[in-house]
Amino acid sequence: MSRQRSSGDLLADRRYAYAEACLAEDDPAGAAEMAEQAIDIAPDYAPAWFLLGRAREVLFGRSRDEADRQAALAAFERALGLDPEDALGSRLHRAALGGGDALAAISPAYVRALFDGYAPRFERHLVDELGYRGPEMMVAALDALSVSNAACAPQHFPDVLDLGCGTGLMGRALGGRAGRLAGCDLSPAMLALARRTGLYTRLAEADLVAFLAGEPAGAADLIVAADVFIYLGDLASALSAVARALRPGGLFAFTVQSPEAGEPGIVLGEDGRYAHADTYLRAAAGTAGLAIAEMRPAAIRRQKKSDVPGRILILHKHLIKTGAMDATG
Repeated sequence: MSRQRSSGDLLADRRYAYAEACLAEDDPAGAAEMAEQAIDIAPDYAPAWFLLGRAREVLFGRSRDEADRQAALAAFERALGLDPEDALGSRLHRAALGGGDALAAISPAYVRALFDGYAPRFERHLVDELGYRGPEMMVAALDALSVSNAACAPQHFPDVLDLGCGTGLMGRALGGRAGRLAGCDLSPAMLALARRTGLYTRLAEADLVAFLAGEPAGAADLIVAADVFIYLGDLASALSAVARALRPGGLFAFTVQSPEAGEPGIVLGEDGRYAHADTYLRAAAGTAGLAIAEMRPAAIRRQKKSDVPGRILILHKHLIKTGAMDATG
């Protein structure tokens, strides 16, 4: 039986489960038929509309028939009307089909639902199967910057904020480099696992921009975001909030996924993740009042047995100028 909430009708739930099984067995036509039967019984069951959209999307991928594309878009639109917060991810699938705003395709509700379901196997899958090393590579970049420019990057940070902290992988990687460590995440299930580490003085269930807005201005020595911006399109609000929360001289370390060579700006990839071009990152950092102290290539995880190209960035908030002197590190 599906892990989706019940439609309230046992027969509709059975049709929905059959539709899921058909799609899993590479039978999108059968999946569409079973989803339609579930909808006939329970017309306001959003997951069935979403599943119908997925089935039509697969059919369009094979047929390239515009009628299939329009049928998929209509099903996702109906699912979105019944699930306006979009925990199902209808906007993401619509964007993949050329419908809607790609930069607003990933909703907080979708991310929360995704990671609440992912939490029990998150570390095993991400680290063991995908070879994820983002936190360790970020700490290595901070350590290297500390060696080359100790005034810019100290080895110990009294107040650290971990954005999208997940289960606490970044907190563990920081080791003794952090004094007070606070984290935020959209997923309660992930936060419960982070809490068990005992590394965090505070944890908040919150969107990262809202979390940063609640922090005292200029209080953080270091802010980190490991594998978080792949779920954000435009980074302007996030970088502005980071700049406000950082003390003068503070650092912001984060990872991004890189688009194909030559692709500008922000790209929503086929993997349902955002990639940010270097030109965009430089411009967005500058607009927020942050300077790039380090930008290095980094394949922080693998997908389909291939490295996913990305970058590790460390941004620096300039020290406040006093008179004719500029103490920027």
